[in-house]
Amino acid sequence: MCGLTGILNLNGAPAEPGVVRAMTDILAHRGPDDCGLYIDGPIGLGHQRLSIIDLTYAGAQPMKSDDGRFVIVYNGEVYNFRELRSELESAGHRFQSQTDTEVVLKAWIEWGEDALQRLNGMFAFAIWDGVEREIVLARDRYGIKPLYIAQAGKTFLFASEIKSLLRHPAMSAQLDQSGIVEYLTFQNFFTPRTLFRGVELLPAATLARLSLANGKLRQSQYWDWSFAQPDKNEKAGKQEYVEELHRLFAQAVERQLVSDVPVSSYLSGGIDSGAVSAVAASSIPYLRTFTVGFDLRSASGLELAFDERESAEYMSYLFKTEHYEMVLKAGDMERALPTMTYHLEEPRVGQSYPNFYAAKLAGGFGKVVLSGIGGDEIFGGYPWRYYRAVVNNDFEHYADKYYQYWQRLIPDDKRGALLAPLDSDARDLDTRAIFRSVFQSHDSELNRPEDYINHSLYFEAKTFLHGLLVVEDKLSMAHGLETRVPFLDNDLVDFAMRVPVERKLGNLGEVVRLNENEPGKKTRRYFERTRDGKLIMRNALEKFVPPEVSKAKKQGFSAPDASWFKGDSIDYVQRRVLTPDARIYELLDFDCAGKLLNEHIEGRSNRRLLIWSLLQLEQWLDTFQSDAMSKPVPSGYEESGNVGISGSGQVAAQ
Repeated sequence: MCGLTGILNLNGAPAEPGVVRAMTDILAHRGPDDCGLYIDGPIGLGHQRLSIIDLTYAGAQPMKSDDGRFVIVYNGEVYNFRELRSELESAGHRFQSQTDTEVVLKAWIEWGEDALQRLNGMFAFAIWDGVEREIVLARDRYGIKPLYIAQAGKTFLFASEIKSLLRHPAMSAQLDQSGIVEYLTFQNFFTPRTLFRGVELLPAATLARLSLANGKLRQSQYWDWSFAQPDKNEKAGKQEYVEELHRLFAQAVERQLVSDVPVSSYLSGGIDSGAVSAVAASSIPYLRTFTVGFDLRSASGLELAFDERESAEYMSYLFKTEHYEMVLKAGDMERALPTMTYHLEEPRVGQSYPNFYAAKLAGGFGKVVLSGIGGDEIFGGYPWRYYRAVVNNDFEHYADKYYQYWQRLIPDDKRGALLAPLDSDARDLDTRAIFRSVFQSHDSELNRPEDYINHSLYFEAKTFLHGLLVVEDKLSMAHGLETRVPFLDNDLVDFAMRVPVERKLGNLGEVVRLNENEPGKKTRRYFERTRDGKLIMRNALEKFVPPEVSKAKKQGFSAPDASWFKGDSIDYVQRRVLTPDARIYELLDFDCAGKLLNEHIEGRSNRRLLIWSLLQLEQWLDTFQSDAMSKPVPSGYEESGNVGISGSGQVAAQ
């Protein structure tokens, strides 16, 4: 796992080595093992390497093709690289390293855009074609690895993290007010937009090409999610689905054990990470496993069940793992937030500081960890969400209902008052249109409740899962740690998208009747009656985990913040976001925000997601709207350390 960055001066001006070096240096946490630059006229590429496969210098980047025409900077792991290498060798290619990087480069040379369909893994890369004078960028199917792009005048920029882009003299950390509106509506970004004006996240499964000749960026989507209910004659029996899922899951985990350094695993206490750890432990004696728990002495209600250490310890005992734990308290959020915000760069999805501490724990023991991310999204782990929109008149009716549910922070009826200080263009952002646009490529009939559930699965894979993956990448790489996600193996995902809804969710008929009378004040009862997701996955993975785990109710990885925000952490909340001097009130209305936050403190409403998001935004303003981050790198930036610069398009590294 690594960090990449680059610039292309579209006016043909030479790339400045000092600037490329500065953009590369700031990514050192992503790849502390090695670094390298490539400069050739207007193109400059930088790379920080975390050595996982082929630890020798042969795997150094930027990496050139045998004839010198192509140069790649790459971040990721392609787990089927050995099979692809065999194909390429049969086609006449010869290899100088044992890396997947060289396989990706030569796959592009051999197959061009078709190579992307063959890669099973996670990746973001840039390939410079010195003959065509063209840069090619790509991200993996699911968006596991990020890649940001920006254009500053006549310079095109790209990098694994935004902070690298900000090192360019023409860039500054200006706030995108429309980004604030999108985030405060969904607690996520459904468009390529970020909080930084002019900076976009290249969409998942996207190929982008930029030629020096015309200076126009062309983007195309090479893959998309496709959840569909199979025809009756295509459906298999339950046992066939169970056996195939069992086989594909074990295959996926085993594929992702490929490494020249030790591999560890998260073990949260639930079925997803439990099954991953079980399969990994069957191949790795005394596998290291990691759990983060919570001090619940001041928790209440549903949050009393948030600590899963007991279940994790039991599975560690069964799998004979070398197990490590960390226990978080309310004050740990406050301690982590400045550093975490710097690395996260753009807040997404829910409270992520437990993930930050989990990565810190695992990163202290090695470079690679397995995670259970993705199982919920592809096998229907959040039925209480999908079930709110299974009875509809048509797509627009469905979109209205699901849009209202996914306003995670600020509903439309509060938005105008809260966002009053923003520019009118930002306040008037059509967030429902943004929501609706997510579905534009999901070609699925909408005649039955099952069809609408598949629509919801598509939506959450495109948005919520993508947000989780971006967060996981940033927080793990902050600690020089590579997170692998076996549930997002290509073969396993392709299978999951074909599994009938009734094999994922059990009591659809009852829920349809319940859904006809929206839950309203009966939300808790509705929630309890719809926690029946991932049925086929539970059946298939019960061979790996004990029944107490395979049959347990869904439990997210979350701290008891609803309790802490009105208890142990209340002073911190009041000091940071319940004072009119807070920086966020240059953007938001203090009185409106205060009323919403006090509803939580007084126990009248659960606003934990809003409180967390406002704390993150306040810290974001402190971190990225400061002189230190906005200051451009001077053109005379001095080189130092272990990277050299060679002329004539040469690669230089330690």
